[in-house]
Amino acid sequence: MKIGIILGSTRQGRVSPQVGAWVKEIADKHGDAEYEIVDIADFNLPFLGAAEGQENVAAWNEKLASLDGFVFVVAEYNHSITGALKNALDSARETWNNKAAGIVSYGSTGGARAAEHLRGILGELQVADVRVHPTLSLFTDFENFTTFKPSSLHLENINAMLDQVVAWSTALKTIRG
Repeated sequence: MKIGIILGSTRQGRVSPQVGAWVKEIADKHGDAEYEIVDIADFNLPFLGAAEGQENVAAWNEKLASLDGFVFVVAEYNHSITGALKNALDSARETWNNKAAGIVSYGSTGGARAAEHLRGILGELQVADVRVHPTLSLFTDFENFTTFKPSSLHLENINAMLDQVVAWSTALKTIRG
């Protein structure tokens, strides 16, 4: 199993790389799959429908096709996911289908509203999102809202989410052929 840890923010000063590195460190110890960080910022995706940058969209789809499942690191901006993540989701279609995903969200309310929006989008893309959803608070899991210092209580939820992502990814691989 190959699981991509998708960094869902591209903003300057973002904290998603810190959260993603933490998830990957736990995932690597968890085992059961090969994990890699996939930063949407690295793909420089054009807005959906733009004539320019289609080679970047092709590279994005190729990366997604190589993965069996996902863990989305989701920042909550204005009660939803980032525009960059929505564009990245929309820039692929079939490459998302019949795969599983976990969500790790962060924000003032743990990113819960962004995660709920993401769940609806994933359903449309035929991605099975798992139940366990670690939520990180900007107030208690970040120092000065910028330096990630997660509480140890999240470790159990991260591992339970990874268990579910690997199980569902394994099951769904059988119908992708």
